[in-house]
Amino acid sequence: MMDHPNYITPAGYSALSREYGALLGDERPKLVEVISWAAGNGDRSENGDYIYGRKRLREIDRRLGWLAKRMKAAVVIDPAAQPDRSRVWFGATVTIADENDVERVLTLVGDDETDAGAGRIGWSAPLSRALRGAAVGDVRRVTLPAGEKEYEVLDIDYPAASGN
Repeated sequence: MMDHPNYITPAGYSALSREYGALLGDERPKLVEVISWAAGNGDRSENGDYIYGRKRLREIDRRLGWLAKRMKAAVVIDPAAQPDRSRVWFGATVTIADENDVERVLTLVGDDETDAGAGRIGWSAPLSRALRGAAVGDVRRVTLPAGEKEYEVLDIDYPAASGN
């Protein structure tokens, strides 16, 4: 079992749910049909469609199990509903600068939603943990694989609340 909650944004949960639905409702049934057809062709030991199909079916079933477990443990948090927008919490988009005044814009998202190239870092990543609770002007030190670095929080932003 997980030792910490699986925080996730509504969009991230929706993406997991869509993937689960596509695998279970579309890809898996088609694959079962191909395997059934291939099994009816005789010798299974040299039947590529059958062998590949069974292998792919195991991969899909593993992924479905993983997705089900992650969705069950998910705690959906809407960043737009964050009451304390003056500090860095889940879903915040933060502009930080390092000791060399190199600025980066990061969004703290669920661990299942990370995309470093797009500036989306997981909630349990070292930099994310260091930034939690920081306000504009705070300097936070984080130990990264490349060594220790200090970052200053320049700006904190949250999505606009819908319905306002």
